[in-house]
Amino acid sequence: GKPELVHTPGKKTIEEVAAYLGVSPTQKIKTLAYMMAIPDEETGGLKDHPLIVFVRGDHMLNEAKLGSAIGGHEFRIMRAEEIEPVFGSGAGYLGPIGIRAAMTKETEPFIVVDEALRGRTNLVAGANQEDHHMRNVTPERDFAVEHWADVRNVTEGEACLKCGGALKVAKAVEIGHIFKLGFKYSESMGAKVLDPNGKEVTPIMGSYGIGIERILTSAIEQNHDADGFWLDRAIAPFDVIVVATNTKDVAIMEAATKVSNELESTGFDVLFDDRDERAGVKFKDADLIGVPFRINVGKKVAEGKVELVTRSTRTAVDANIADIASVFCATTSQK
Repeated sequence: GKPELVHTPGKKTIEEVAAYLGVSPTQKIKTLAYMMAIPDEETGGLKDHPLIVFVRGDHMLNEAKLGSAIGGHEFRIMRAEEIEPVFGSGAGYLGPIGIRAAMTKETEPFIVVDEALRGRTNLVAGANQEDHHMRNVTPERDFAVEHWADVRNVTEGEACLKCGGALKVAKAVEIGHIFKLGFKYSESMGAKVLDPNGKEVTPIMGSYGIGIERILTSAIEQNHDADGFWLDRAIAPFDVIVVATNTKDVAIMEAATKVSNELESTGFDVLFDDRDERAGVKFKDADLIGVPFRINVGKKVAEGKVELVTRSTRTAVDANIADIASVFCATTSQK
């Protein structure tokens, strides 16, 4: 159909308009108005320029993708007083048809249309007129598209691009990130490099980081129980904690000291708990601090044995004191 103006009194949101017109949000065009900072040739600084993004009504914009699509330029949401000159209408009824009519080359907006709208027909969009929307809007036929780009978030159930399976959306912890900083800092610092032709150009900057504290947080969230948590040896403060269950017993202390020294000489990081506390208190504290293995040195020293406990599984095995280094090496190599 041809574009048709329809009255939508007081209906501004995607959901309100879709329900009022009896269509799905997937049949709507969402209009997002921004200002992006671009180089000003006259002043040598930056100036604001209209940036308009169109996505499907049920989709959410991914700002990182948009930043890449516009060359790394900074952008922000349009203020109310900036919307009227571009669209000729207030927020709530913005759409793609007619926004270029009153524009000059200086103020003509940079328009990005999400790939999910490619090939779609008879969509509903704002009419840039209070209390009105347009039916039967078709990209490229009813408004020019100069920049197609993938700028949206994926949704649950979509096919994975690698394996074809259904994608699942879940909460996660960001432990590392890469930011495309664009020209913001390189321009302000006057940084220049030579391109292949020997011409000076401003480089696009990036930032690469990893969150040490977030790695610890993530590990604890994945590996914990009612008594505490355990860490992988790669990030644990110690490989093993040796617990002397009774510091007043000379045989136990001698055996605990021997076990600790032997494991340290083998190359393991050892925490020796020789505090004058009850065995139960020591076991509880060991569970709380994330050490992946515990060696209990107690009454079995009379038999030449100690108890080796794996924190993650709560499994315990007896080991000969004389062979403790080799037994512990074999145990850790399996974890």
